[in-house]
Amino acid sequence: MSDRRVQWQWLVALSPLLAVAAALAAGAVFIAAIGEKPLEIYALLFREAFGTGYGLGQTLFRATPLLFTGLAVALAFRAGLFNVGVEGQLYVGGFAAALAGAYLPLPGPLPAVAAVLAAGCAGALWGAIPGALKARFGAHEVINTIMLNFVAFALVSWAGRALFLPATVHTRDVAAGAQLPRLDAFVPVLRGAPVNVSLLLGLALAFAVALLLFRTRLGYELRAVGHNAGAAEYGGVSIGGTQLLAMALSGALAGLGGSNFVLGYKHYFELGFSGGAGCIGIAVALLGRNHPTGVIVASLFFGALSYGALVVNTRVPRELVEVLMALVILFAICARPLLERAARRWA
Repeated sequence: MSDRRVQWQWLVALSPLLAVAAALAAGAVFIAAIGEKPLEIYALLFREAFGTGYGLGQTLFRATPLLFTGLAVALAFRAGLFNVGVEGQLYVGGFAAALAGAYLPLPGPLPAVAAVLAAGCAGALWGAIPGALKARFGAHEVINTIMLNFVAFALVSWAGRALFLPATVHTRDVAAGAQLPRLDAFVPVLRGAPVNVSLLLGLALAFAVALLLFRTRLGYELRAVGHNAGAAEYGGVSIGGTQLLAMALSGALAGLGGSNFVLGYKHYFELGFSGGAGCIGIAVALLGRNHPTGVIVASLFFGALSYGALVVNTRVPRELVEVLMALVILFAICARPLLERAARRWA
């Protein structure tokens, strides 16, 4: 293999980093346009996000739901499916966790276990619906998952009318045994930041997803369907069954993300708690190249941007960070195919 071809392969592999660099460079133009110094703003953003214990804890807290939703999108992508419904799956998962944690009279640590399982099961059920429609009727999962997001929001709002506390838009608190401990109890440097045990659950699930995808027969079948459904079917793989299972597993991962806010932070479900984590999860999966390790790194990056937007708000508009996120997505989408095309031409 020629040295030039190796160099192009390295560039293609580093396309996510190039996308981030290009987005930061474009963002620097906007910062300079409003009279601020880009290097100072970026230094402040990342210093506050990673340079203090509280800032690091806030970054990790904001990265946690993105880790779950990013894994959910990535798993579906590997099976050739585009799960745009992770926001709704996260939403119903959080609602189910709140109900299980508040109303199931279980002893000891069982309420936390039951609440986490309820979140995963609710998300899996919500993800299985478009999976079943895809498997049975060939209905496109993008349209179905988008519509099911709105159904999830409306259904939870309707059910909440009988469950929310008077004059509020949230449920009652979950039982003490259902609350997930904060990590500052074990890592004092985090100093009161809301990051909690759900982060450890997300990291464990990232490891489990990596094992599933790359070390099991089921993972091989999922990836085979994603690469070439016709060839996979010829090899004996049930296309419909695999798609249904992939969407259910994806929904379960997204639903489990609701435990971060409901069980580890506020200790109740509140309307609108998801805050766009499902949409950003798509960006996390794209930037992380649909690999669990990449998803971890990408969720941390977007978590830093999310918290950094608050600390730089006095000097630049908060919308600047949203522009940066959008630029990262655009460059991440474009960088890899452009580099691959250039490699075929010039390598």
